[in-house]
Amino acid sequence: MSQSIQNSLNLAARILFAVLFLPAGISKLTGFAGTVGYIASVGLPLSSLGAVLALAVEILGSAALLAGYGTRIAALALALFTLVASFFFHAFWAVPADQAFVVQLLFFKNIAVVGGLLALAASGAGEWSMDARRNA
Repeated sequence: MSQSIQNSLNLAARILFAVLFLPAGISKLTGFAGTVGYIASVGLPLSSLGAVLALAVEILGSAALLAGYGTRIAALALALFTLVASFFFHAFWAVPADQAFVVQLLFFKNIAVVGGLLALAASGAGEWSMDARRNA
């Protein structure tokens, strides 16, 4: 595969992950009370702190991916966040049978997102990034 295609794909991956996480982070910020309530509803302690951490990871991680700055660390942070959140917020094994199918789809979609983020962490941002400029 040519370097140009690899760089295009790396950039597309970074943008598409940001499209997933940035609006989610912004909605947590603008609907902070609802986010805190949702976190508390699954029994997690310190829901306000959890909401702050979640929106910070999603917004700052997205910004880092868009810029290609600290891409490997941002991708790992978003992967860990997504993995942990999946077990608390998409626990298909703990919902009634009539809800399990959709929750299971969301859980495994998140697991696939974790896989993509790990691949991005392994490959890095590519040449069209601040990481590449910094290392040049």
